[in-house]
Amino acid sequence: MSRAANTTRSFFYLANKSSGGKAMGIRNARSQRALADILRSEKQVLIRTWKLPSWATNSPEMSLKDHAEFDSQIAQLVSRGVPLTEALEIASTVVSSGNKDRIDRLRHAVSQGTSFSDACRQVGSFDSVTVAVYQASEKTGDLAGACSQLAHGARRRLSVSGKAATLMIYPAIVLSIAFIAATIMLVLVVPTIGNAMTKSGIEVPLFTQILVSVGNFLREYILYFASSLILIIVGAILFRGTLSKLAIKLTRNAPFVRDVVMQQELTRFFSVISAMTKSGIPLSDAIQVSSAVITHPKLNSDLKKLRQRLIEGGVFRSLISKVEALPLSTRRLLIAADQAGDLESAFDGLALDHAEEVDKKTARLMAILEPLLIVVLFLIVGTIILAIMLPMLNMTSGAM
Repeated sequence: MSRAANTTRSFFYLANKSSGGKAMGIRNARSQRALADILRSEKQVLIRTWKLPSWATNSPEMSLKDHAEFDSQIAQLVSRGVPLTEALEIASTVVSSGNKDRIDRLRHAVSQGTSFSDACRQVGSFDSVTVAVYQASEKTGDLAGACSQLAHGARRRLSVSGKAATLMIYPAIVLSIAFIAATIMLVLVVPTIGNAMTKSGIEVPLFTQILVSVGNFLREYILYFASSLILIIVGAILFRGTLSKLAIKLTRNAPFVRDVVMQQELTRFFSVISAMTKSGIPLSDAIQVSSAVITHPKLNSDLKKLRQRLIEGGVFRSLISKVEALPLSTRRLLIAADQAGDLESAFDGLALDHAEEVDKKTARLMAILEPLLIVVLFLIVGTIILAIMLPMLNMTSGAM
């Protein structure tokens, strides 16, 4: 259920109806092939498609919370003997309102004879990890167990998801408030006081004169700056996907924060591979699909090499020691678990351990960030206050 793997797209399509007329509209699908399959079930032939940008559609993706609630509901109902179509009808009530239509389409596809995994692939917003687990459960006949594992993994990932991003949001909000306050003082307060002192013949220090000049400049061209700010905000909304990738890259390389990001990615990886191996998916396939949730380049590359060597006949306990992107303690634990034949429990335990490590590192980083924020706030706001106070201090000392 990695957000990076959610590739549902909105298409504006032109289709030919069986009656001979043409129809146009907007549909969500994972690909043109999936869209063609959907239209074929409605006796329409796809002629041409145009992919719409993400901001041009109001169809939301299923969040990790929606996936957790959906899988949990399906697991509870199916395990008690409720038919899948009825379970899907009930499950549509626990997801967000924007996704109710997606679950209804899923139920309709299943009622028409489409397998559950194929139906999930068609309606979109179910990533390759989830679909692979569903597909494996159809072979073993344990859909309830698979959904239970997915729900458990989703909740675990939800508890650590975005911890690094949250760490960046807190200082960003504080600094934004400080920047807005400093800008208001620089535009309204500093020029007013500085100009009044200059007209009164009071000697104004060079530092204050510079800030007064900057404030006068901003005041004169305030409309241009406001327009530029609005354009920046609109651009950030339209290109939020690109900015999100850039933010992930920056946090991955930022001091202190990169440790939190790494632990977060390991939690996601072990949560997913635990759910997949418990559903009976072969280890090499589980590694292939689970590595899709990893955005760390080195770790992702090492996992792909690990899978390839497993397929070629390598032994897991020998190969895992070469995955240097993993912590040494993690590799040693996996080697011991493989020798004992208990990898499934090891994956689950590692997911829990790394989740706890995320919490510890997050708390530690917050303890470092808070005093740093106080210093930065002093530099931003204190500079403006100092520019106002210096002339007053000079005037007081001159009077004495």
